[in-house]
Amino acid sequence: MNNYPFPENFLASLSAENGFDEQNFVNAHQNSDAPTTIRLNPFKPSAIKTDEQVPWCADGFYLNTRPSFTFDPLFHAGCYYVQEASSMFIDHIVKHIRQNNTEPVKVLDLCAAPGGKSTLLNSAIGPDDLLVANEIIKTRVPILTDNLSRWGQSNVIVSSNDPKDFSRLKSFFDIILVDAPCSGSGMFRKDPQAMNEWSEANVELCHQRQERILADVLPALNEDGYLIYSTCSYSHQENEDIVDLLCREFDLESIRIPIYKEWGIVETQSAQQKAWGYRFYPGQVKGEGLFAACLQKKNNTGQMGNFKNNMQQKISSREIDQVKTYINNADSFYYFKVSDDWLAINRVHKESLNILQYHLYLKKSGVRVGQLMGKDLIPDHELALSTIINKEAVLQTELNYDQAIQYLRRDNIDLNPTEKGWSLMNFEGHALGWAKLLPNRINNYYPKEIRILAPQPPKRGAV
Repeated sequence: MNNYPFPENFLASLSAENGFDEQNFVNAHQNSDAPTTIRLNPFKPSAIKTDEQVPWCADGFYLNTRPSFTFDPLFHAGCYYVQEASSMFIDHIVKHIRQNNTEPVKVLDLCAAPGGKSTLLNSAIGPDDLLVANEIIKTRVPILTDNLSRWGQSNVIVSSNDPKDFSRLKSFFDIILVDAPCSGSGMFRKDPQAMNEWSEANVELCHQRQERILADVLPALNEDGYLIYSTCSYSHQENEDIVDLLCREFDLESIRIPIYKEWGIVETQSAQQKAWGYRFYPGQVKGEGLFAACLQKKNNTGQMGNFKNNMQQKISSREIDQVKTYINNADSFYYFKVSDDWLAINRVHKESLNILQYHLYLKKSGVRVGQLMGKDLIPDHELALSTIINKEAVLQTELNYDQAIQYLRRDNIDLNPTEKGWSLMNFEGHALGWAKLLPNRINNYYPKEIRILAPQPPKRGAV
């Protein structure tokens, strides 16, 4: 039956897994492509045309065809994120554990790049909640930062630290997501090259690495806080065995997540501790391979010692008033400087920011507003894409599709502006970035490192 190039012993390793249907699984890999799914940004409502909804995520949608996302200005404006459907189950878990709890929470996405689950978490929490998105691999931090900047929220901090660094933040977080590095078998249909890297030995290495990561980060989880653990692997060594270990050695308690039979998700229980887990098999769900589990911490690993902040710059109230001009609900934010750049974060997160600055290496904190030059602000790209910008304080220029693509490619734009100064460049009312309008030209300030490089755009392929 199997003429699909699965690795040797792969199917045999799954034969005893609960709910695994080998014929269905093989047929899905042989005869169907991975579905295309997007998740809408609830903070940037738009007129995007969507098709079938992802059943476990209200903002997730399947698309009947795959458009050219690169040439859709609304993608660059952060109106949606292209994310695999099964991964959106994390949204369902977070909303379940938060349904009866309105107290503000601090959330950590430990292995965050490229940012799909971070933007999902950011959508699932409120402005008084704080998200810390961490990525240990420094070369992957820029794309994480870019994706969270597009999402537009100010209650976000991006860090680049090893999991063991978080052990200094004892009992700091209320929810920790560990989407752990794994052997990747759940991505075989989407990325057939992943099959070349799969082996039973690699599964065991991943299991050991997952143990270390979890042991390092768990001290940072508060008593009664929640750990969400996920992988894109089918191997029980990386899934149910890890959940068993968490319950047995770290005093975590399994949380059962309600699901509907028609979703096609397989509910499992681990061999020793009977802890609940959720498996996604292509052919049974309309998505790729995923394992997810939710656990609650029942012990107390202590608290951080007294913290004294000596890192704050002395800044002028006059300058703060200048910056406030560009911010909606300006008094609800805390303003600070990093070198010459002004930044803003929700005022309720000031103390948390100070603690994190002291213990971690931070790459992004809140929204980078820009630099003050005398009475003028040189605005930052993050401000343009943020939801906190006071659009009444700046010029705005609406672009048509062809002009928007010119702008996103950092080309000259065919415009005859009648006003001068810094202007938001909008498409369908959503900001793409900044340009400076001058009497005889337009200076395009779209960041060159994220500009469209493809040579010829097709006809508009927006979703």
